[in-house]
Amino acid sequence: MFEGPLGESIIGKAVDKGLLEINVSNFREYSDNKHQTVDDYPYGGGAGMLLKVQPISDNLKAIEAESPAEKKRVILLDPAGKRFDQHMAEEFAEEEHLIFICGHYEGYDERIRSLVTDEVSLGDYVLTGGELGAMVMIDATVRLLPDVLGNATSAATDSHSTGLLEHPQYTRPAEFEGMAVPEVLMNGNHKLIEEWRLKESLRRTYERRPDMLEKLTLTPEMEKMLREIKESE
Repeated sequence: MFEGPLGESIIGKAVDKGLLEINVSNFREYSDNKHQTVDDYPYGGGAGMLLKVQPISDNLKAIEAESPAEKKRVILLDPAGKRFDQHMAEEFAEEEHLIFICGHYEGYDERIRSLVTDEVSLGDYVLTGGELGAMVMIDATVRLLPDVLGNATSAATDSHSTGLLEHPQYTRPAEFEGMAVPEVLMNGNHKLIEEWRLKESLRRTYERRPDMLEKLTLTPEMEKMLREIKESE
């Protein structure tokens, strides 16, 4: 599952450049029985199967033995974990070594939680396994690493990095089927362009994600723009 998404596009190019290394480890290979089982029935009964602590513990020990000098952050993909967001991606991008544990089945043996530093959820829904969630988190994190994106300012100005949704953007042609590019973007006045972009970012965030504004400290200029946006409704 990991080979395709993590070998293409920005992540694949970053790996080729030696900007990061991605290794996939199958904890089934660390099972202590001949059938390589990694799950079992829960004590006390109940539906589904639980991942056993032993294979995951031994897999983590093997990773530690391979790179004992590196400080590791061990992330358990779990619906009960803290919700992943841009701030967390920025934290992960500062780390030396990330390990993502991808669950399956009904859940985990509770003792697995003692082996991790973080429990993280992609959102309030259930996936078949943690692999897709891990790949999303890896993608969001890798693009924040130095030199990964061709334009160094791209990640810094992305939606959610600034605390606002990104403003509308346009490219050629200047007019298409009666829809024209705003004149302000073509007049060459960079001060007016920046003011327009900021106001449109505020407008889009106010209209689509007002909860984001509650977490943001607005400058006097932004407060004035937001008042104008509300008055224009």
